[in-house]
Amino acid sequence: MSEVWFTADTHFGHARVIALARRPFSDDREMDEAMIRGWNEVVQPDDTVWHLGDFAFGDAAGRIDAIFHRLNGRKHLLLGNHDDDNQAVMSLPWASMSMLTWVVVDGTMIAMCHYPMRAWPYSQKGAIHLFGHMHGKLKGTSRSLDVGVDVWGFRPVTLAQIKRRLSTLKPDPELQGPEDEGGALR
Repeated sequence: MSEVWFTADTHFGHARVIALARRPFSDDREMDEAMIRGWNEVVQPDDTVWHLGDFAFGDAAGRIDAIFHRLNGRKHLLLGNHDDDNQAVMSLPWASMSMLTWVVVDGTMIAMCHYPMRAWPYSQKGAIHLFGHMHGKLKGTSRSLDVGVDVWGFRPVTLAQIKRRLSTLKPDPELQGPEDEGGALR
């Protein structure tokens, strides 16, 4: 049975992100190899991966293409601020590309965007929101969470892992809908 995975902000090939996001790598090649290894340790070839933006940096099309094809899974991209003007990223054979989308996984409605949102489609009907862009600088709430690699050990995560972390966070009282009880999802 295939699994659904979520990730963001890999920034493959981006040497400066190591210092900017305080990543524990000596250079971008070491970082890329660690993230490819971590990705493929959890994601199987038939799995689905939602990448919530900033896949790669720079215009080394051959390198970016090679990395993409080494990664397991059927990959979808939600465009990040380093993606939409990067022809090397935009020309990859993504299963889909969008700025904002939502899916239902195991009965849970999930709104996804590279950027964190204060409210999202179906936010008052129990939907959760997954984002990137923040590199762990925005904690999230009981219904909104950063799925970037800087927060998750440099590898994609499942909905079960996300739900466990969401259960430890405080609710946003502004987003409580009729199906919420004290901010927790039923």
